[in-house]
Amino acid sequence: MARSLTHPEVRIGRPVPAVALAGGSLATSSLLLEADVDAVAVPVAPPAPDDTDLQPGRGTADAAARYGIDLAEVAERAGLTGAPGEAWTLLLPRPVGSAGGTLPWDGLPRRLVLVGVGTGTPDDLRRAGAALARATRGLRRVLTTVATEPGADGPRAVRAFAEGYLLAAYRVQRIGAPAPEKDRPAAELVVVGRDGVRAQAALDEAVRGATATWLVRDLANTPSSIKDPAWVADRATELARAAGLAVEVLGPRELAAQGFGGILAVGAGSASAPRLVTVSYTPAAEAGARRPRHVVVVGKGITYDTGGLSIKPREAMVPMKTDMAGAAVALATVLGAAAAQVPHRVTAVLPLAENHVGAASYRPGDVLTLWGGRTVEIANTDAEGRLVLGDALAWADGTLEPDVLVDVATLTGAASLGLGKQHAALYATDPRLTAALEAAAAESGEPVWAMPLVEDYGDAVRSGVADLRHVPQDLKYGAGSITAALFLREFVGARTWAHLDIAGPARATADKHEVTEGATGYGARLLLRYLASLR
Repeated sequence: MARSLTHPEVRIGRPVPAVALAGGSLATSSLLLEADVDAVAVPVAPPAPDDTDLQPGRGTADAAARYGIDLAEVAERAGLTGAPGEAWTLLLPRPVGSAGGTLPWDGLPRRLVLVGVGTGTPDDLRRAGAALARATRGLRRVLTTVATEPGADGPRAVRAFAEGYLLAAYRVQRIGAPAPEKDRPAAELVVVGRDGVRAQAALDEAVRGATATWLVRDLANTPSSIKDPAWVADRATELARAAGLAVEVLGPRELAAQGFGGILAVGAGSASAPRLVTVSYTPAAEAGARRPRHVVVVGKGITYDTGGLSIKPREAMVPMKTDMAGAAVALATVLGAAAAQVPHRVTAVLPLAENHVGAASYRPGDVLTLWGGRTVEIANTDAEGRLVLGDALAWADGTLEPDVLVDVATLTGAASLGLGKQHAALYATDPRLTAALEAAAAESGEPVWAMPLVEDYGDAVRSGVADLRHVPQDLKYGAGSITAALFLREFVGARTWAHLDIAGPARATADKHEVTEGATGYGARLLLRYLASLR
């Protein structure tokens, strides 16, 4: 019997702060006179190569003239460098007494925020947006001219800046108490000096990407005392139905009847039974249109990971509520694809289980039969992710007929040891898919590093007592992330397939730029960008 939920429910699918575009300039805009505008933010860039002075960005001179303040001098005195991620707030005084007179900024917002934009690349502007979000917490409306510099990359600039702002505005939900007012994001951000159809489309894309990332963060940050496989399945069902998508949930009886030996074994030690959730989006048919491609995203969904009988050290267990981040990314991807109305079919497959310790726990030395009949020798019950993925990938290959099959998982410590906390390890069977995902990673600011599927390591996943061994018997090869990918490849048939090992970038120990402490939501924007560019 599943444990009772003793904590209040958390809110899943929270809306991101409002963002908007407005034409005109700070020199003439009547928006500055509206009572609920609390701050004006303007860009500052580093000195040009042949200069020593900071470079004012678009709107900085307009703001300086309207306020009657030399903002370049203020920036110099504050020691600003114009580096991306830099934000400094000037809080202007009010006149005092009858002798105070009239100040040039009377009637205007009293906060001026100087924001470093670096060289104005999308990565720099994403960091600038994040810095502004943190500098304006608890305010109402914020006006800014950041990301309005003229140029061909205008829409990309708007998207990156808004993404950074919205991503950094996120805060982990407090269980049992609302967040203090000062920790809440500004109610609305208005980009002044940018409008038009292309800019609005870019802003809409930023909102969809941030919404997807917030969803992943909310799901992955939810404590496992609340979040078990049934809870995740219920939340996925609610969100899918609200979006008008098809959803199917398989419980323990259906999983046993259909032969999902990996998911059942991993979940056997827990009082919370496993689930397999499928959420499907199909675009509206257009006369004469080509057959849409079908992209299936499988996400590892371990709602808590003790390591099973091969138990983890205490310190390693603390962040394991986030071990279902891959499933959250898959769900956010299909919901985001539906919101964007991409012209391709997208299906999310979420194998959900809790890897616990109990009388029915699976053991090292056991042999499991996964979906489709492949047998797997177990060597380490803390390598449970590749078992639930093996089941789900084999089922997706055998029943869903995907054109592209992608799995996302916090899979191996080896990936984070090799690539650190910012890059995901990318494996793929098709160089064109590798290139497309690399391009999407660069556009989204969620970097990947392409890794080899080394054929010489293939015998590391062979067993003498079963078809496969899911963890190498010895460490002669090392390469734990590569051998895990080779194991997963055994279950994808001849499909075009990619594997994203997000063990490093899925979690963060502190806020940094657009990344927030805890679950980062990494992967949702990358996959949405890939789908947007897929032809």
